[in-house]
Amino acid sequence: MSKTTPFGSWQSPITPDLICERGDRVAEPRFADGVLYWIEGRPAEGGRSVLVRRNSDGAAVDLTPAPFSVRSRVHEYGGGAVTIGKGVIYFVNDADQRIYLQVADEAPQPLTAAGACRYADLQYDATRHRLLAVLEDHQADGEQPPENRLVAVDCATGSVATLASGADFYSTPRISPDGDRLAWLSWDHPNMPWNGSELWLADIDDDGLPSTPRRAAGGEDESIFQPEFSPRGVLHFVSDRTGWWNLYRLDGETATPLAPKDAEFGRPQWQFNMRTYGFSDADTVIACYTQDGVWHVADIDADRRFRVLKLPYTTIDHLDAADGRAVLLAASPRAAATVVTLDCLTGIATPARAASKSISLDKWLSVARPLSYATRDGATAHALYYPPHNPDHAAPRDERPPLLVKCHGGPTAAADSSLDLGIQYWTSRGFAVLDVNYRGSTGYGRPYRRQLEGQWGIVDVTDCLDGARHLVDTGCADPARLAIRGSSAGGYTVLAALTFHDLFTAGASYYGISDLETAMTDTHKFESRYGDRLIGPWPDALDTYHRRSPARHAARVNCPVIFFQGLKDRVVPPSQMERMAESLDKRGVPVAAITFADESHGFRAATSIRTTLEAELYFYGRVFGFAPADTLPDVEIRNADKLIR
Repeated sequence: MSKTTPFGSWQSPITPDLICERGDRVAEPRFADGVLYWIEGRPAEGGRSVLVRRNSDGAAVDLTPAPFSVRSRVHEYGGGAVTIGKGVIYFVNDADQRIYLQVADEAPQPLTAAGACRYADLQYDATRHRLLAVLEDHQADGEQPPENRLVAVDCATGSVATLASGADFYSTPRISPDGDRLAWLSWDHPNMPWNGSELWLADIDDDGLPSTPRRAAGGEDESIFQPEFSPRGVLHFVSDRTGWWNLYRLDGETATPLAPKDAEFGRPQWQFNMRTYGFSDADTVIACYTQDGVWHVADIDADRRFRVLKLPYTTIDHLDAADGRAVLLAASPRAAATVVTLDCLTGIATPARAASKSISLDKWLSVARPLSYATRDGATAHALYYPPHNPDHAAPRDERPPLLVKCHGGPTAAADSSLDLGIQYWTSRGFAVLDVNYRGSTGYGRPYRRQLEGQWGIVDVTDCLDGARHLVDTGCADPARLAIRGSSAGGYTVLAALTFHDLFTAGASYYGISDLETAMTDTHKFESRYGDRLIGPWPDALDTYHRRSPARHAARVNCPVIFFQGLKDRVVPPSQMERMAESLDKRGVPVAAITFADESHGFRAATSIRTTLEAELYFYGRVFGFAPADTLPDVEIRNADKLIR
């Protein structure tokens, strides 16, 4: 029988330790020579990333010995840090960003020279026994941005040869099965790859260099994603030329659409080696796509016949295929992302990683409810609503729950319905959560993404405000206990909402941007012109940058705020947080600031994850006047005498 307990005070089995225990981040599953591999990020090991192989007996074996960690820092977000060729593993090591080679159970050996070069998007070229990669060269004067190039790394000597240069950015090198052609993507400032990018195709000459490169698709207002050669050597790619990221095949000079749909077969390319399709055989594409917030898997044959496979998953983050099999990074509202293999003929999906043996959480899970609502300017925004849920507790009949409005990062990312124990941590304690896909989010077509252009800090904020008001108006949230939380670009939305509006009564900013001018002048190359589209061309729109910067209007913030910041963050430097927190402190606003000496952009270590969850819960308890059931470490809140007692 459930106990009557105030919202926020519910006892929950979803603890920070459990979240860390089940918090291994799985990424980039792939087949190589018929063997399945993937990468696991381990919070319990300080966030170290390990390459894992699934043996024929089903056992998962760690291949990366400590202290090595498989992680690229190109663009700061990395990706594509490992490839396998002829039984040899090639990977980028986090600590020094060199490429290492590893044979069987032997110790990894450095392949590239020590220095200030970073590598990503590794691809093995079997014809020439070399690696194709994106190189980010930081060796120039520190006043100059790094140079990005497409390169080839000799697997015997480690020597590096440039294949393409001159563009601001490169990604996704792909070589044809016969080794005669090379495809890649490039783009230039101020575009991000999801704004406009170009697909290039070249023959490879006798010296292994691109010859007569030609643009096959893309441009200033067309985003290309994941070029890939089929086993027959036909180039495929994803383009949003119709307003939706759809899949195409290059027939001579003609781009043939394989499955025209109002659906997205692509993703915003924040990281390298992102994949949404592969080839299960010479004539069949197997692809994942999202429509109305739900991901699906389908196969498409040479005649463009389209067959949807019925799978028990709503989110697919990565897909690779070979020899009649596919591997997915799949999740559902009741299952966190895991590696799943798929028999492409029968459609039978089988988890490749063993499930956790700890307690079943099913009866404590709050399942996402899709929500669309009208905005104040007559548009429509989308979100996922999670009601508070715990079978052991019920709130007093006349009490409404506190609400956490969650702002995803990017801001081109998207909230999805997959199981997120970080959300369940709150709902199982008596919070309602609204995970907002504000205008600008991915998954609803290019026009929806473009509604944020020139409007960042405006429509994303109002979509969060209007979502919260919708839940208040429908009796699903307490108007006196509304909090907003987010990270990175989502942290900016948090701070803008608290600065320029007075709806929310508390906020949590995780490495959020507070000064837009500084964000453009003190950040890494990849995002240094991002604001040109989101806000206005830099520096011509300087006044707009100032008007929308929370740090320049901090005197308008009157509600308590808690900040979390990694001190090694190059994307959003700590000075952004420090300036904002100091301003609130001087004005007597309750504020807490928690920093992590060894974290960068995004927290990976178990100790950091545990600290943030416990501190944020403690903070809301003090702000909203409830007593959490958890035993929590005290958090230093400056000006705490202004809080509810």
